[in-house]
Amino acid sequence: MPDTKKVTRERAQLLFKALSRWDNEGGAGPGHPGLAPTEAQPDVPPLANAELVQLQTRVIALENLVIALLADASDWQIELAREGAAYIRPRLGRTPHSLTINAADQMDHMVKRSAIFRFNGKP
Repeated sequence: MPDTKKVTRERAQLLFKALSRWDNEGGAGPGHPGLAPTEAQPDVPPLANAELVQLQTRVIALENLVIALLADASDWQIELAREGAAYIRPRLGRTPHSLTINAADQMDHMVKRSAIFRFNGKP
């Protein structure tokens, strides 16, 4: 039987590495391993209204799916979600960015919304 503390620690380290790649609201910037440094970005046409509506629908579905998954999450997974939100908040000396501030707020809000559906008796 594997040591659960070791597995938890390894999972936390993997999560930290994954989150650290997305520090700048995208992660796939010029230094991304999938892009050559001199490779030009392809021209991307603007999204049509129907595509924006589809994207909005998918985001709503994903939010609700995350809330459902968080409702059955362990206490350490809930704490990990909160730490993820805190991690993307602006640090001292850094310029605050409204998108990441709002994203962190949304993450916290999803954790709080999931508490309504948690079955362990603790919000």
